[in-house]
Amino acid sequence: MRTLLLSIALLASTAPAFAQDAVVDTHVHLHKGEASLTEYRAQLKAANQPVSSFGAMWFGGPNQALAGNPADISKRNDALIALAAKNPDMIAIATVHPYDGDAALAEVDRVAARGIKLLKIHPHTQKFDAADARVLTLVKRAGDKGLIVVMDNANILPGDSEKLFNLALAAPKTKFIFGHMGGLNFRFWNILALARTAENLFADNIYFDISASVILAADSPIEAEYVWTIRNVGVDHVLLASDFPQISLPKTLEAFARLDLTDEERAKIRSGNARKLLGR
Repeated sequence: MRTLLLSIALLASTAPAFAQDAVVDTHVHLHKGEASLTEYRAQLKAANQPVSSFGAMWFGGPNQALAGNPADISKRNDALIALAAKNPDMIAIATVHPYDGDAALAEVDRVAARGIKLLKIHPHTQKFDAADARVLTLVKRAGDKGLIVVMDNANILPGDSEKLFNLALAAPKTKFIFGHMGGLNFRFWNILALARTAENLFADNIYFDISASVILAADSPIEAEYVWTIRNVGVDHVLLASDFPQISLPKTLEAFARLDLTDEERAKIRSGNARKLLGR
């Protein structure tokens, strides 16, 4: 009886820590700056879900960071950097518009010098073609400056995944995070299992976040294929992300928990991979 009671006590003491395990959320939109950050933290507190760090960007939604106004983009990047300075768990994600040419390249240099590690550009909301030569010039410059380029990959635009794949092949020294892992076109990315077998073709520089798509896949007819894709692209290259405020982190984690993954795979995706990639 004494042994049984001791075992129960040990389980009781460790269960809460496991249930509240911190995560890294790599996809948070702060459309309203600090007010959005307050809302994000309130959601986490209500769910009793700690976050060890999170990547946050200012644009998206009503703030599109369109071409033609690089001064405004720089101003907003600075505001985000200032907010991150007050919140040590926040990783600022800057942006530019590829069609702003030399001004965009100069902004990449400037934010890199200020310690930024992530640069987000979004073909759909910023209205540019990922196959445009100016995009390749930009992402190469970002890679040269040590920035990881984050790009939307919800496959809203025709040829989205194919264009991003070719972009990554053409910029092998740049690391990319493709958001949403292709959306419902996630099957395309199984090609990476074959790309790795082609000599001198693929630099293994593509990572994915599974925001939004994980909610569609969990407990669905496509779940097995989705998990198969995660393993084919490489579990070490997959990151957890929410896409707040459109989707909350607690809702994302609820869906993620339903995927048929091993504990080791879950730990890597929840935080281990992001910590390694981002040096956290």
